[in-house]
Amino acid sequence: MKINLYLTALFLVLFQKGISQSKASDVQSFTLSNGMKVLVLEDNSIPNANMYLFWKVGSRNEYPGITGLSHFFEHMMFNGSKKYGPKMFDRTMEAAGGSNNAYTTENLTVYTDWFPISALETIFDLEADRIGHLELDPKMVESERGVVLSERSTGLENSNFRNISEQVKGAAFLAHPYRWSVIGYESDIKNWSIDDLQTYFDTYYAPNNAVVVISGDVSLEAVKSLSKKYFEPIPAGPKARPVHTIEPKQLGQKRVVVEKQVSSPNVMLAYHVPETKHKDYYALDVLSAILSDGNSSRLYSQLVDQKTLATSVFSYMPESIDPNLFYLYGVASPGTSPELLESEMIQIISDIALNGVSERELQKVKNQKLVALYSSLETIDGKSNTLGTYEMYFGDYNKMFSAPQSYETLTVDDIQQVAKKYFTKNNSTVGYLISPENKTK
Repeated sequence: MKINLYLTALFLVLFQKGISQSKASDVQSFTLSNGMKVLVLEDNSIPNANMYLFWKVGSRNEYPGITGLSHFFEHMMFNGSKKYGPKMFDRTMEAAGGSNNAYTTENLTVYTDWFPISALETIFDLEADRIGHLELDPKMVESERGVVLSERSTGLENSNFRNISEQVKGAAFLAHPYRWSVIGYESDIKNWSIDDLQTYFDTYYAPNNAVVVISGDVSLEAVKSLSKKYFEPIPAGPKARPVHTIEPKQLGQKRVVVEKQVSSPNVMLAYHVPETKHKDYYALDVLSAILSDGNSSRLYSQLVDQKTLATSVFSYMPESIDPNLFYLYGVASPGTSPELLESEMIQIISDIALNGVSERELQKVKNQKLVALYSSLETIDGKSNTLGTYEMYFGDYNKMFSAPQSYETLTVDDIQQVAKKYFTKNNSTVGYLISPENKTK
């Protein structure tokens, strides 16, 4: 215990040292007249900066008929606008020494730009052009539609996880839009109209639906000046349609079987859990780590090392605006039936609900969480991403700075209580991915 306490104290010192230049008071924010919120964190350690644009739009904002549009715009945003034509966004940024990326989730679409500080105004110009004047050229739309359709079919063909998770999500959610995958349904992808795209863009890519985070060798004055010059003239859009659907309480276990030629069965368990802002988030996050982070975790040590019933196993819980799912996933060893692997996975989580976890297990994960958070804040890229993540999912970037305390105050009782509360049979959906010739009778 003395060693654990020492490590905790050490990691806290390292954490505070690591974010000494990133205290909550160092994050400056302002909101433009069109509703766009901008966070600025000055960090002069290197002559570089980044810009993260967090758009409050993901697959949860879609509905049957237009599923997949959020992901599609991740493609279209690089395919031409008023000033910078097709492919010019990347070329212009690269010529200025910068690079970029993007990703779409169930909840958000995020665009990331990294660049030398000399390119700051160029980045503002590029982003303002595609936000205010994106071109939805029919030929480019059809080209990217084909890319997305290929991406969907290839992903399902090559990824066993994609196959089973899509079916489990669809069964676990009765009403909420989390029930479809981020990439959308094939029939919807084939039938989006230009009007669908334009309406979606005008609503969700309006400046009042974004949070911009800029970190690096910048000044608040320069960022505010450029924001007013490039972003503020873009008019606010209509208020986005609220997602008011609440998933009904699950009243009994659901089961799905997916047939695909696989070398051994895959098993997925999914349990309904609250949104990220909920008070149980940190306990569930730590529980996931106890279950599957590292070779000494419960799932790995028991199912892979000791009993050799699985070749791989993990758990995860996505950050989420609305209540979502806590997943456990295992790939059976040759000769292991899905029924046996499922039973053993359930036994492990039932043991935590019944007997709890040890202080040593809990402290180890607390230390790991502190180190991970500290590591994420070592770079300007990590600072922007983490600030934006807390702003969007926790409702306030300031909660990033209280996260160490949120982890440290957890007790073994907290972990046991969330396992009891959420890991129940009636709250679960079980999925098998098996070869047709091995299906259960």
